[in-house]
Amino acid sequence: MPLTANDVDRFVASRPRLEAIAYRLLGSATEAEDAVQETFLRWQAADVERIEVPEAWLTKVLTNLCLNQLGSARARRETYVGRWLPEPLLPGDPMLGPADTAEQRESVSYAVLTLMERLSPNERAVYVLREAFDYPHREIAEILDITEAASQQIFHRARKHVADGRTRTEIDEAAARRIVEEFLAAATSGRTEPLVRLLTEDAIAIGDGGGKIPARVKAFEGAVAVATFLRGLFKPAEVKRAMVGGRPEIHVTTANGDPAVVAVVDGRVVAVMCLEVTAEGIAACRNQVNPDKLVRASAQWAAGDHGEPLFTAL
Repeated sequence: MPLTANDVDRFVASRPRLEAIAYRLLGSATEAEDAVQETFLRWQAADVERIEVPEAWLTKVLTNLCLNQLGSARARRETYVGRWLPEPLLPGDPMLGPADTAEQRESVSYAVLTLMERLSPNERAVYVLREAFDYPHREIAEILDITEAASQQIFHRARKHVADGRTRTEIDEAAARRIVEEFLAAATSGRTEPLVRLLTEDAIAIGDGGGKIPARVKAFEGAVAVATFLRGLFKPAEVKRAMVGGRPEIHVTTANGDPAVVAVVDGRVVAVMCLEVTAEGIAACRNQVNPDKLVRASAQWAAGDHGEPLFTAL
Protein backbone atom coordinates (compact mmCIF):
# COMPACT_ATOMS: atom_id res chain seq x y z
CA MET A 1 0.00 0.00 0.00
CA PRO A 2 1.43 3.42 -0.96
CA LEU A 3 2.45 5.74 1.84
CA THR A 4 -0.03 8.40 2.81
CA ALA A 5 0.99 12.02 3.29
CA ASN A 6 0.79 11.42 7.04
CA ASP A 7 3.17 8.44 6.76
CA VAL A 8 5.67 10.55 4.83
CA ASP A 9 5.36 13.35 7.39
CA ARG A 10 6.11 10.88 10.17
CA PHE A 11 9.33 9.87 8.48
CA VAL A 12 10.31 13.46 7.73
CA ALA A 13 9.80 14.36 11.39
CA SER A 14 12.11 11.49 12.41
CA ARG A 15 14.75 12.16 9.78
CA PRO A 16 16.96 14.62 11.74
CA ARG A 17 17.20 12.19 14.66
CA LEU A 18 17.91 9.26 12.32
CA GLU A 19 20.64 11.19 10.53
CA ALA A 20 22.27 12.19 13.82
CA ILE A 21 22.25 8.57 15.02
CA ALA A 22 23.62 7.26 11.72
CA TYR A 23 26.42 9.85 11.64
CA ARG A 24 27.58 8.91 15.13
CA LEU A 25 27.46 5.23 14.25
CA LEU A 26 29.31 5.54 10.96
CA GLY A 27 31.51 8.63 11.31
CA SER A 28 30.55 9.60 7.77
CA ALA A 29 27.83 12.05 6.78
CA THR A 30 27.64 10.58 3.28
CA GLU A 31 27.16 7.04 4.56
CA ALA A 32 24.68 8.30 7.15
CA GLU A 33 22.54 9.90 4.43
CA ASP A 34 22.60 6.62 2.47
CA ALA A 35 21.54 4.63 5.55
CA VAL A 36 18.65 7.01 6.24
CA GLN A 37 17.53 6.84 2.61
CA GLU A 38 17.57 3.04 2.74
CA THR A 39 15.51 3.25 5.95
CA PHE A 40 12.94 5.32 4.09
CA LEU A 41 12.77 2.68 1.34
CA ARG A 42 12.12 0.01 4.00
CA TRP A 43 9.44 2.28 5.51
CA GLN A 44 7.90 2.68 2.07
CA ALA A 45 7.74 -1.10 1.57
CA ALA A 46 6.40 -1.87 5.07
CA ASP A 47 2.82 -2.37 6.17
CA VAL A 48 2.86 0.91 8.06
CA GLU A 49 -0.61 0.49 9.54
CA ARG A 50 0.63 -2.50 11.55
CA ILE A 51 3.62 -0.64 13.04
CA GLU A 52 2.59 0.43 16.54
CA VAL A 53 5.49 2.78 17.31
CA PRO A 54 6.95 4.19 14.06
CA GLU A 55 9.87 5.96 15.75
CA ALA A 56 11.04 2.75 17.41
CA TRP A 57 10.62 0.77 14.18
CA LEU A 58 12.61 3.33 12.17
CA THR A 59 15.39 3.44 14.77
CA LYS A 60 15.67 -0.35 14.79
CA VAL A 61 15.84 -0.56 10.99
CA LEU A 62 18.38 2.27 10.75
CA THR A 63 20.59 0.91 13.54
CA ASN A 64 20.74 -2.55 12.01
CA LEU A 65 21.53 -1.11 8.59
CA CYS A 66 24.39 0.83 10.19
CA LEU A 67 25.62 -2.28 12.03
CA ASN A 68 25.79 -4.15 8.74
CA GLN A 69 27.60 -1.22 7.18
CA LEU A 70 30.09 -1.02 10.05
CA GLY A 71 31.12 -4.62 9.40
CA SER A 72 31.91 -3.94 5.75
CA ALA A 73 33.41 -0.54 6.60
CA ARG A 74 36.03 -2.20 8.80
CA ALA A 75 37.13 -4.31 5.85
CA ARG A 76 37.27 -1.26 3.58
CA ARG A 77 39.30 0.70 6.12
CA GLU A 78 41.93 -2.03 6.18
CA THR A 79 42.66 -1.13 2.56
CA TYR A 80 42.12 2.62 3.02
CA VAL A 81 45.09 4.69 1.87
CA GLY A 82 46.61 6.33 4.95
CA ARG A 83 44.89 7.04 8.24
CA TRP A 84 41.08 7.04 8.39
CA LEU A 85 39.46 9.95 10.23
CA PRO A 86 35.75 10.83 10.54
CA GLU A 87 34.03 13.34 8.27
CA PRO A 88 33.97 16.69 10.12
CA LEU A 89 30.77 18.68 10.59
CA LEU A 90 30.77 22.46 10.93
CA PRO A 91 28.61 24.55 13.31
CA GLY A 92 24.91 24.55 12.50
CA ASP A 93 24.92 21.22 10.68
CA PRO A 94 21.69 19.46 11.75
CA MET A 95 23.49 16.09 11.63
CA LEU A 96 25.34 17.11 14.81
CA GLY A 97 22.10 16.28 16.59
CA PRO A 98 21.17 17.07 20.19
CA ALA A 99 23.61 19.17 22.22
CA ASP A 100 21.69 19.82 25.44
CA THR A 101 23.99 17.85 27.73
CA ALA A 102 27.75 17.44 28.04
CA GLU A 103 27.35 13.75 27.13
CA GLN A 104 25.49 14.59 23.92
CA ARG A 105 28.06 17.19 22.89
CA GLU A 106 30.94 14.90 23.66
CA SER A 107 29.45 11.94 21.77
CA VAL A 108 29.80 13.81 18.49
CA SER A 109 33.19 15.41 19.21
CA TYR A 110 35.87 14.58 16.69
CA ALA A 111 38.04 13.04 19.41
CA VAL A 112 35.30 10.67 20.62
CA LEU A 113 34.22 9.71 17.08
CA THR A 114 37.83 8.72 16.46
CA LEU A 115 37.97 6.76 19.71
CA MET A 116 34.73 4.95 18.84
CA GLU A 117 36.58 3.27 15.98
CA ARG A 118 38.01 1.00 18.71
CA LEU A 119 34.56 -0.31 19.62
CA SER A 120 32.79 -3.30 18.15
CA PRO A 121 29.66 -2.48 16.12
CA ASN A 122 27.38 -3.52 19.01
CA GLU A 123 29.40 -1.51 21.53
CA ARG A 124 29.22 1.53 19.30
CA ALA A 125 25.46 1.19 18.81
CA VAL A 126 24.74 0.80 22.53
CA TYR A 127 27.06 3.68 23.43
CA VAL A 128 25.52 6.05 20.88
CA LEU A 129 21.90 5.21 21.65
CA ARG A 130 22.40 5.45 25.41
CA GLU A 131 24.95 8.26 25.76
CA ALA A 132 23.81 10.58 22.98
CA PHE A 133 20.08 9.88 22.74
CA ASP A 134 19.28 8.61 26.24
CA TYR A 135 17.48 5.48 25.07
CA PRO A 136 16.61 3.22 28.02
CA HIS A 137 18.39 -0.15 28.00
CA ARG A 138 15.04 -1.88 27.53
CA GLU A 139 14.55 -0.16 24.16
CA ILE A 140 18.19 -0.65 23.13
CA ALA A 141 17.80 -4.36 23.88
CA GLU A 142 14.75 -4.52 21.60
CA ILE A 143 16.56 -2.63 18.82
CA LEU A 144 19.60 -4.92 18.92
CA ASP A 145 17.78 -8.15 19.83
CA ILE A 146 19.77 -8.63 23.01
CA THR A 147 18.81 -8.78 26.68
CA GLU A 148 18.52 -5.66 28.82
CA ALA A 149 21.32 -6.95 31.06
CA ALA A 150 23.56 -7.43 28.00
CA SER A 151 22.85 -3.88 26.88
CA GLN A 152 23.91 -2.56 30.28
CA GLN A 153 27.11 -4.63 30.26
CA ILE A 154 28.00 -3.56 26.71
CA PHE A 155 27.40 0.08 27.58
CA HIS A 156 29.68 0.01 30.62
CA ARG A 157 32.38 -1.72 28.58
CA ALA A 158 32.07 0.74 25.69
CA ARG A 159 32.05 3.74 28.01
CA LYS A 160 35.24 2.51 29.67
CA HIS A 161 36.98 2.00 26.30
CA VAL A 162 36.11 5.56 25.27
CA ALA A 163 37.00 7.05 28.65
CA ASP A 164 40.40 5.30 28.67
CA GLY A 165 41.46 7.25 25.60
CA ARG A 166 39.69 10.52 26.36
CA THR A 167 41.35 13.60 27.76
CA ARG A 168 39.05 16.26 26.34
CA THR A 169 38.01 19.34 28.32
CA GLU A 170 34.75 21.09 27.38
CA ILE A 171 35.26 24.77 26.59
CA ASP A 172 32.99 27.54 25.36
CA GLU A 173 33.08 29.11 21.91
CA ALA A 174 35.00 32.23 23.00
CA ALA A 175 37.69 30.13 24.70
CA ALA A 176 37.90 27.87 21.65
CA ARG A 177 38.54 30.87 19.42
CA ARG A 178 41.29 32.16 21.71
CA ILE A 179 42.96 28.76 21.72
CA VAL A 180 42.89 28.46 17.93
CA GLU A 181 44.16 32.01 17.43
CA GLU A 182 47.02 31.41 19.83
CA PHE A 183 47.73 28.10 18.12
CA LEU A 184 47.83 29.70 14.67
CA ALA A 185 50.05 32.54 15.87
CA ALA A 186 52.51 29.96 17.21
CA ALA A 187 52.27 27.74 14.11
CA THR A 188 53.03 30.63 11.74
CA SER A 189 55.80 32.15 13.86
CA GLY A 190 58.45 30.06 12.11
CA ARG A 191 59.65 28.70 15.46
CA THR A 192 58.83 25.49 17.25
CA GLU A 193 59.17 26.78 20.83
CA PRO A 194 55.84 28.67 20.97
CA LEU A 195 54.03 25.57 19.69
CA VAL A 196 55.75 23.21 22.11
CA ARG A 197 54.50 25.36 24.97
CA LEU A 198 50.90 24.93 23.77
CA LEU A 199 51.11 21.15 23.30
CA THR A 200 51.01 18.35 25.83
CA GLU A 201 54.15 16.24 26.13
CA ASP A 202 52.41 13.28 24.47
CA ALA A 203 50.61 15.31 21.77
CA ILE A 204 49.90 13.65 18.42
CA ALA A 205 49.20 14.90 14.90
CA ILE A 206 47.27 12.79 12.40
CA GLY A 207 46.09 13.51 8.85
CA ASP A 208 43.59 11.86 6.49
CA GLY A 209 44.22 12.48 2.82
CA GLY A 210 42.46 9.37 1.52
CA GLY A 211 45.27 8.86 -0.98
CA LYS A 212 44.22 12.03 -2.80
CA ILE A 213 46.13 14.60 -0.74
CA PRO A 214 49.51 13.65 0.80
CA ALA A 215 49.18 12.87 4.52
CA ARG A 216 51.62 10.98 6.71
CA VAL A 217 50.39 7.47 7.55
CA LYS A 218 52.21 7.29 10.89
CA ALA A 219 51.14 9.84 13.47
CA PHE A 220 53.62 12.41 14.74
CA GLU A 221 54.06 11.82 18.45
CA GLY A 222 55.43 14.09 21.16
CA ALA A 223 55.35 17.88 21.49
CA VAL A 224 58.60 18.54 19.62
CA ALA A 225 57.77 16.23 16.70
CA VAL A 226 54.25 17.68 16.38
CA ALA A 227 55.50 21.28 16.63
CA THR A 228 58.13 20.65 13.94
CA PHE A 229 55.51 19.13 11.66
CA LEU A 230 53.04 21.99 12.20
CA ARG A 231 55.70 24.64 11.59
CA GLY A 232 56.37 23.01 8.21
CA LEU A 233 52.67 22.55 7.47
CA PHE A 234 51.96 26.27 7.85
CA LYS A 235 55.08 27.35 5.98
CA PRO A 236 54.06 28.84 2.58
CA ALA A 237 55.00 26.77 -0.47
CA GLU A 238 53.98 26.87 -4.11
CA VAL A 239 53.45 23.10 -4.20
CA LYS A 240 50.87 23.36 -1.42
CA ARG A 241 48.98 26.11 -3.22
CA ALA A 242 48.96 24.02 -6.40
CA MET A 243 47.65 21.03 -4.47
CA VAL A 244 44.60 22.85 -3.09
CA GLY A 245 44.03 25.12 -6.07
CA GLY A 246 44.97 28.51 -4.65
CA ARG A 247 45.85 30.52 -1.57
CA PRO A 248 43.84 29.20 1.39
CA GLU A 249 41.98 31.61 3.62
CA ILE A 250 42.39 30.49 7.22
CA HIS A 251 39.36 30.75 9.51
CA VAL A 252 38.84 30.02 13.19
CA THR A 253 35.73 27.98 14.03
CA THR A 254 34.64 24.70 15.59
CA ALA A 255 34.06 21.30 14.04
CA ASN A 256 32.01 18.70 15.91
CA GLY A 257 32.18 21.08 18.85
CA ASP A 258 35.99 21.03 18.96
CA PRO A 259 38.16 24.12 18.31
CA ALA A 260 39.11 23.99 14.65
CA VAL A 261 41.07 25.61 11.85
CA VAL A 262 39.33 25.70 8.46
CA ALA A 263 41.20 26.39 5.23
CA VAL A 264 39.03 27.70 2.37
CA VAL A 265 39.90 28.25 -1.29
CA ASP A 266 37.32 30.05 -3.47
CA GLY A 267 34.54 29.13 -1.06
CA ARG A 268 35.56 25.47 -0.96
CA VAL A 269 36.75 23.89 2.29
CA VAL A 270 40.09 22.18 1.60
CA ALA A 271 41.08 21.28 5.16
CA VAL A 272 39.62 21.06 8.63
CA MET A 273 42.01 20.66 11.55
CA CYS A 274 40.31 19.71 14.82
CA LEU A 275 42.20 20.41 18.04
CA GLU A 276 41.69 18.21 21.08
CA VAL A 277 42.14 20.51 24.07
CA THR A 278 42.85 19.35 27.61
CA ALA A 279 43.67 21.13 30.85
CA GLU A 280 47.36 20.49 30.11
CA GLY A 281 47.28 21.83 26.54
CA ILE A 282 46.52 20.69 23.01
CA ALA A 283 46.67 16.88 23.02
CA ALA A 284 45.89 16.16 19.37
CA CYS A 285 45.68 17.81 15.95
CA ARG A 286 43.51 15.78 13.58
CA ASN A 287 43.60 17.14 10.04
CA GLN A 288 40.96 16.12 7.48
CA VAL A 289 42.11 16.93 3.93
CA ASN A 290 40.44 14.13 1.95
CA PRO A 291 38.27 16.12 -0.51
CA ASP A 292 35.61 13.40 -0.50
CA LYS A 293 35.07 14.02 3.22
CA LEU A 294 34.84 17.80 2.87
CA VAL A 295 31.96 18.05 0.39
CA ARG A 296 29.32 18.51 3.10
CA ALA A 297 31.55 20.93 5.02
CA SER A 298 31.96 23.01 1.86
CA ALA A 299 28.19 23.13 1.33
CA GLN A 300 27.64 24.11 4.96
CA TRP A 301 30.35 26.76 4.71
CA ALA A 302 28.86 28.26 1.57
CA ALA A 303 25.47 28.59 3.27
CA GLY A 304 26.75 30.85 6.05
CA ASP A 305 28.57 34.12 6.62
CA HIS A 306 31.90 33.51 8.35
CA GLY A 307 33.36 36.99 8.21
CA GLU A 308 36.91 37.85 7.27
CA PRO A 309 39.59 35.13 7.50
CA LEU A 310 42.19 35.40 10.21
CA PHE A 311 44.76 35.50 7.43
CA THR A 312 45.39 34.26 3.89
CA ALA A 313 48.24 31.81 3.41
CA LEU A 314 50.89 33.10 1.00
